[in-house]
Amino acid sequence: MDALRHIAAHGALDLAAVCLLTFAVYHPRHRRRDLVPAYLALNAGLFTVVAALAEVRGGGGAALGFGLFGVLSLVRLRSDAVQHEEVAYYFTTLVLGLVCGLPRLALPDAAGLSAVLLLVVWAADHPRLLARVRRTVVTLDTVHGCPGALRADLAVRLGEPLDWTVREMDFVRDLMVVDVRYREPRPGAGPRPAVDPGPVRRAAPVAEPV
Repeated sequence: MDALRHIAAHGALDLAAVCLLTFAVYHPRHRRRDLVPAYLALNAGLFTVVAALAEVRGGGGAALGFGLFGVLSLVRLRSDAVQHEEVAYYFTTLVLGLVCGLPRLALPDAAGLSAVLLLVVWAADHPRLLARVRRTVVTLDTVHGCPGALRADLAVRLGEPLDWTVREMDFVRDLMVVDVRYREPRPGAGPRPAVDPGPVRRAAPVAEPV
């Protein structure tokens, strides 16, 4: 009976923590409804696995370790559809389920650790933190052989370049693809100067048939 009360109390704490993370922090900031059930199901599944394996008599610690390894290995982190900040929320839901499901961890300790974790995620993903820093992939209609010229072009088009990686250079089509980290100009700083498109290539006249 005591074990059942322990699991129920920790389960309620885990549910409250993951709901705060999902509905009060993640969804209002990122608005991806498709990941909400994924976070909730992942958290509830890990909590259930930890709580069940902890009740195994004889070799329960080894079973818990192998079970957690299997659960964590199912999470795919290298996906183009999931951004890095959303991967951080995946890890947070996992850790919440693990902390709240540990059988020998007292309820006040689990609540304190969960609160610290939620506070860190709330602060780290706050919209005002590094608000003007952006990342984008741009395709330029020219090939810059000089890093200074490339930096100046990116500064005119986007803002202050912080770092960039050239992904592709095509001398045949005269274009290059650049992955850029940049800082947007402050509001009210005025419009950036237009980019010089370069000389206009005119098509050669076609002789009309006589």
